[in-house]
Amino acid sequence: MKFKITDIAAEHAKVKSGADFPEYIHAIKKKGVSFYKVYVKDGDTEYFDDENQSIHTGSKYDSLAISEPLNLENFKSRLKLHQQGETDYLTFCKDCADHGIKGWKMDLSKMICIYFDQAENEVLAERIPSLSIN
Repeated sequence: MKFKITDIAAEHAKVKSGADFPEYIHAIKKKGVSFYKVYVKDGDTEYFDDENQSIHTGSKYDSLAISEPLNLENFKSRLKLHQQGETDYLTFCKDCADHGIKGWKMDLSKMICIYFDQAENEVLAERIPSLSIN
């Protein structure tokens, strides 16, 4: 395993809002993360390297109840706010739970994020933004 949870945590600590997300993704990709999966319920995240070895963060916050049914349209509007830097990570996780999103998978090879519902059905896929060079 090329990276440790402390490496990931150090990069994640730099993220203040969704606007910082592309830099975070590129930083952890450089450290050797190829894929990760986040569970909204408690923030547990599993990070994988290119050999499919993985490490977990464990719970990051108090347990959230995932709403039923899925409300994808409202979630999309909350997601857009987060991507624009209007909400922090915990608020985003609460928004996911409130709208029926159980978690998301990040494929850093394909640079795509896939959100899934309670049954782990893929409900929304988005390209991970590239870093802007100023």
